[in-house]
Parts: sequence; C-alpha cells; structure tokens
Amino acid sequence: MNWLESYKAYSINFALLLEKTKNRYWHYIRQAISLLALIVCSITYADAQTQPPGSPLGLPGEQQQDSTSFSESNTDEWHNVSVKIQYKLLNSDKVYTPDTSIHTFHRRPFSQPWYRDLGNMGTAVRNLKFTPEDRLGPTLGYNVFDVYKIHADSLKYYHTTAPYSEFQYGLGSKLEQNTYILHTQNIKPNWNVAASYNKVLSEGFFLLQRTNQDHASFSTNYSSINQRYKLNIGIAYNKAQHDENGGIADASQLDDPDFSDRSNIDIVFGNATASGSSNIPRSLVNNILRDYNAILNHSYAWGSTDTLYNEDSTKMSLEFTPRFSITHQFQLKNEQLTYSDKAPDSLRYVPFFYNGFNGDNDSVLSRQKQNTFDNRVLLNGFLGKRDKQLEFSAGAGVRFDQFSTRTGLNIFKTNTTSNYLLGQIRKEALQEGAWFYNIKALFYLTGLASGSSVISAGVGKELNNFGTLEAGIQQNINNAPYNYTNYYNNYDTILNSFNKESITKVHARISSNRLRLNMGLNSFLISNYLYMNNMQLPDQYAPSFNINQVWLQKAFHWKGVVFDNEIVYQQISNSAPVNVPPLLGRHQLSYERYIFKNALKIATGVEVRYHSAYNSALYSPIFNRFYYQNTFLLSNTPAASVFFNFKVKKFRAYLMLDQVQQFFTTNLITTPGYPAQDAMIRFGFNWVLIK
Repeated sequence: MNWLESYKAYSINFALLLEKTKNRYWHYIRQAISLLALIVCSITYADAQTQPPGSPLGLPGEQQQDSTSFSESNTDEWHNVSVKIQYKLLNSDKVYTPDTSIHTFHRRPFSQPWYRDLGNMGTAVRNLKFTPEDRLGPTLGYNVFDVYKIHADSLKYYHTTAPYSEFQYGLGSKLEQNTYILHTQNIKPNWNVAASYNKVLSEGFFLLQRTNQDHASFSTNYSSINQRYKLNIGIAYNKAQHDENGGIADASQLDDPDFSDRSNIDIVFGNATASGSSNIPRSLVNNILRDYNAILNHSYAWGSTDTLYNEDSTKMSLEFTPRFSITHQFQLKNEQLTYSDKAPDSLRYVPFFYNGFNGDNDSVLSRQKQNTFDNRVLLNGFLGKRDKQLEFSAGAGVRFDQFSTRTGLNIFKTNTTSNYLLGQIRKEALQEGAWFYNIKALFYLTGLASGSSVISAGVGKELNNFGTLEAGIQQNINNAPYNYTNYYNNYDTILNSFNKESITKVHARISSNRLRLNMGLNSFLISNYLYMNNMQLPDQYAPSFNINQVWLQKAFHWKGVVFDNEIVYQQISNSAPVNVPPLLGRHQLSYERYIFKNALKIATGVEVRYHSAYNSALYSPIFNRFYYQNTFLLSNTPAASVFFNFKVKKFRAYLMLDQVQQFFTTNLITTPGYPAQDAMIRFGFNWVLIK
C-alpha cells in the first residue's frame, strides 16, 4: 500500500470515529480532508516562486525569499531573471507584493478587522469600530455592501515578469461559497493587463436569508518606452442580491430543542416563493445593489533622461526624472439600489404609511440610481532626485450627477453640475528611512455640493530596523446623501433638508516589525451628525461631540508559539446617537513553524473574539441601512474558532471549526433579530500559478 492509499484509509477511519461523537457536523470534515488531499497530491509546481511580503508583525518565516530563476517568459527581454510579481495603486509609486502569509488565512475576507454581518456571509455589514462614511460631493448613500465591493479607484496595477494566476475557494456549511480568480500578465515589459472575478453565495442557516454576489474587475497600465506617458484604466462591476427575512421573530426559540434546525425558526417577513429547478424558497422581499464604475487616468511628463549601462556595457536602460507633467482623469459611475416587496404586509409599513394592500395585485417598489461623469485636469511639478521627489499638484474638475427614483410607472429625477478645485503636496517613502508627507484639499464651488470640502495633512517616517511613525489631521465637510433627502416608493414620499455635516479627525500610528507591534489613536470631533433615528428615518444631531479611539496589536513569540492580540477602546459621548461597543478584542494563540525540511509551513491554534455590552444598531431592510436605538443592550459570549492553516510553496489552505462556543451556549446575536451561524466547518485554499 503506497502512502496515498494509507493516508486515505487513515482519513476514513478518523472520520468514522468523529461521526460517532457529532454526526451533525463531521461529514463536512470528510469532504474537506478528501478535497485538500486531492488538491495537494495533484499540484505540479513551476520552478519560479513569488517573493512573499514581510508580515506586519514579523511572524516566523514570513521574511523568507523564495524567488528563483526560470527560462521561459512572455517576452524575450525577461529570460533568465527572477520572477517578480508587484503592483502599485493609482497615482502612487510605492511597490507592493501579493500576500502569501498564513497567520490569519482562515479569517473571513469580508469581516476584517471589526466588521459584523447579519449572520450570513454576503448580508449587510457594519463596522464595530466607529468609522465615518467616506462621503464627499453628491452621493447616493447606500453603504452596507461596501466591504464586498471592488472600487475602480482602488484597483491594483500589476507588473509581472511571468503570467500570474491566483485561484481561491472557500466553502462552509449551508452552501456558503466564496470563489476568487485573478489573472495578470505583462503583454510587454511596459504594459500589463489584469482581470479578476469574485463570487459570494450563501443560503444561510435561517430561513430566507440567501445572498448572491458577483464582483469583477479589469485593469491595465501602460508606460511609454521613454517613461514620459503613463496610462491607467480600471473597470469594476458589483452586484449584491440579498433576500430579506426581517430577522427572527422570537429569540427564545434559539434555546428550544424543537428548533435545532434553524430554518424552522419563525421570521418576521414570512412570505416566500419557490425558485429555480432546486425549488429553494426565496423571500419576496429583497434588496439588490448594482454598480459599475470606470476610471481613466493618464499623464504626460517633461524632465531629464539618463542612460544607464550595466557593468560590461552590454545592456543599457533609461532612467527618467520628471520635472513637470499634466494629468487628466475621467471617471464614470452608475449605482443603483432596488428594494422590492412582492407581497407587502400593511403592518410592516405602519411607521411610514398606511395602505390596505390587495394581495397579489400590490407590491412596494423603490429603485434609486446615481449616474456620475467626472472630469479633472491637474498640473504637477516635481523637485528633488528621482526616488525622493516632492510633488506639487493643482487642478480643477467638473462633474455631472443625475439622481433618479423609479416607483413603478413614476420617475423622479434630479440633475446637478458641480465644479471643484483640488491641490496636493506629496512625498512618498520609496526608500528605507525616508520621510513621507501628504497635504491635499478639494473644494466644491458650485452644484448641490457647493461648500463641501476635504482638507488633510499627514507626515511620517520609516525608521530603519524599527518601523513607521505617522500622524495627521483631516476635516471633511459634506452634504447629506440623496437617499436622506429624497426617498420615494409607490406609496410614500420622504423629503428632508439637512445642514452640512462636519467631521474632524486627528490620528497617529506606530508600527514596528522588530517589536511586532501596531498601535495608534483616532480622535473625532463631529457636528451636525447625519444618521438614521430609532424610527428608521433620516435625522441630524446638531451638537458637537467627540469619539476617541485607542487601538493596539501586539504579537508575542516563544519558539513556534505565537500569541497575537488586538484590542480597541472607544470613548463616546453618552448623548451621541452612535451604536458601537466601548471595547473590542481578538486574541489568537497558534503554533507556527516550517516542518518536513522547510517544505511545509503550518499555523494551527485557537482564536477568540469579543466585545463589551452596548446598545447595538438595528437593521432596516426597507431602507437598506442600520439605524440608531438605545433600548436593547446587546451582550454576547466570546466567539471562538479552531483552525489549521498550511502552506506548500504556492499553495495555501485552511480547515477550521467556526463558532465553537455554540457547543456550550446558543447563537451569538450579531444585530438584534439576527443571530450568527451555528457551529460550522469551513475550509478553503489559495493556489498561485506562475508560468
């Protein structure tokens, strides 16, 4: 019997033993072990290997360099060189490499670090660490799916010396699936293209909470041979579909053995219809957010060009140092939120309007949309040497926004044209030990957002062999979003007018690889705060109030044992309409090391997450937003999980038991009315392919 047959026999015997103790869960373990074994045994490795980035906490082995040479490439210029997979962000020269660590690989990708959903992946998300909405200029105002979305202005622009593909897959109980595919390659040394697709799908443990999301992106970056012209194009598409069940109707049923099958628990929106060939029940109440956004950014520069030769003068290269450039940026955006209730209950809408619905002939519909066309031109000047340049930028922009709401046969539209000025002084830290600073401002002069602005200044220094120190201040003055001031459905109209909101933020941070430490503080001064009140209606809190945050992340090492701790403390005025807990914590105790002559790296251990008791925000399916309340005190048992992560060259995988605490207590409550999942098996892998 060979080793593979022995391994399979051992896996089966082990699974049978586990079935005797917990038949409800262990069939997932058998599937996970079999799939992971099949994948690992079928991998064929390329000679080349990417260079992993250093871990922010200096975890063991994360600084190891795995780059090797290869003889095949996608251009003749790149024969016999080390593989390099790098990327930059828009309007930045700082170089990054893909993450290959396994320390936190088991964590859900859309809940880091302090986000909480409604108890099913793909549902509405809020941040337990207070973070103001990133709002400037005319906005539509739907943000609960932002954590899942791809944004065109945040795309990665790659540079690769070999075709690079990444495939990631995650699977959990109740058909929870997350699939991610990325491919990028340089067509020429100065021209790269990249495309990605992400699928999020989950039925959920409770009735009628299905989610289905699609996210895709395309990006390309080009630089002329003489390095004077640069072009970046990014396109992103997002679609999130969420079946709304209104939450569970009676939380006491969570403790009732008759409802051990969570799909039998009563829900608030108890109306459904069968859907598709699988005949799976689907809620007749749903929210669908769809958006696409595209950005084109290009520039032409004037400056000096130097010719550089290698040691034996057999190769030459050009090094361009810009002194002046012109940048043009065009952005196109379309965002649309559709709320639909195909079997409305009059009691559901009593707080907003009264109507005696006529069964199948009636429905509630609201479809709000924003179309944006944004053009800006910048003049840029540069001082200093190539890798230590100080950049000055000044320019102007014009944007057109159209807001509309469709309610059956009626359409309400609002058009606005805005003009704005913007400027920036920036220096990036492109070398170790360098200072970096950034001062920028944007002012709206005309249009609905007239008088809105953002001004920020930050400074920092990367200290050799220690880490990074930085501090800054920002003030944001902004308008209320469109859905706060104009809301329509086919039975109701809500119109409001609000003063401008002002948010001032002071922040500082220390990060040290040597000390395995990250810590910082944020202090907010907010006035005319915009929020949803306890009646689920837009409101404004005029008095000024403070929110102070202190956060700390520290990892302790002893041989292969890693004790990683994250804590956030938040101090909030008692009168402010903000729902966040004073204390947040996450602690991970793991054993991490290379084994089998450094061929395999493992990270296995336990993780605990908790928050202090607080008045939690509630969720409004009708308005697709979280809203303030001060009567329900939410207190949860700490959430725990057990995980096993491993890495073999370019292949990473995890196997974990999530929500372990539920073996001893009932479901946690993520938001009042919305319990977390049952104890569940989750596993997944990430596979990188390089030609």
